[in-house]
Amino acid sequence: MALQRLKSWARELKVDIIALWIAARASRTPLTAKLVAAGVAGYALSPVDLIPDFVPILGYLDDLIVLPLGIMLAIHLIPPALMADFRTQAQDMTDRPKSRIAMTLIVLLWLGLTLLVGLWALRRFA
Repeated sequence: MALQRLKSWARELKVDIIALWIAARASRTPLTAKLVAAGVAGYALSPVDLIPDFVPILGYLDDLIVLPLGIMLAIHLIPPALMADFRTQAQDMTDRPKSRIAMTLIVLLWLGLTLLVGLWALRRFA
């Protein structure tokens, strides 16, 4: 029974992520909700994680804690009637959207951090 509830929750999360992606693009969504929804949906739909899953413990922390909290915050900021409409639209979609912008931002962040660490190491040890 617990496994069934977990599967149901995961299906609902997938619909909510796509609904947030739709909400981020909708003119009816309040600005604050739109920004939070765009960030959460972009990160969730990005093929690249900010913290890669191979990093022990931290790699799954964003997927298990941070992402669901972001989803809950975004849903809380969107009026319930509007969110219900976005969920209906999300269930009707056949293709899962991808966020190439979020992927690009994450890759640029990693490259920037790598460059900063490299410069620091060069100054420190050279």
